[in-house]
Amino acid sequence: MKKEFQQLLDAATKAKNNAYAPYSNFHVGAALLTSSGKLFPGCNLENSSYGLTICAERNAICRMVADGERQIASILVIGDTEEFLPPCGACRQVIAEFSSPDTVIYMCNKNGDCKETTLSRILPFTFFLEDKKRDR
Repeated sequence: MKKEFQQLLDAATKAKNNAYAPYSNFHVGAALLTSSGKLFPGCNLENSSYGLTICAERNAICRMVADGERQIASILVIGDTEEFLPPCGACRQVIAEFSSPDTVIYMCNKNGDCKETTLSRILPFTFFLEDKKRDR
């Protein structure tokens, strides 16, 4: 798993450096690894209409879906912060759409120090696709 973690960190760091953040100057990168082993990076993309901003995590997920993948095995988020950077609430729910409760999430700071957690720990009582199917 160490090799996979390093791949995620390298890809997310590179993506962070490509972020488009002229308004906040807050650059974020993400990278995810699918259950089939494919790697997808993403960066934040701001817009003068702030509500149209796309977070790095959702950018990576959109790339994954466009490539035909549907299952996140792990995802890493890195930003220019002293603290470990967690996904925002909206990103947590979008991650959940393509994950399981034990999906690994790495939250990293500007030094590349990371904290490992799982989706169920940062988004308890998650509503998953399987829950919707049971309601039918």
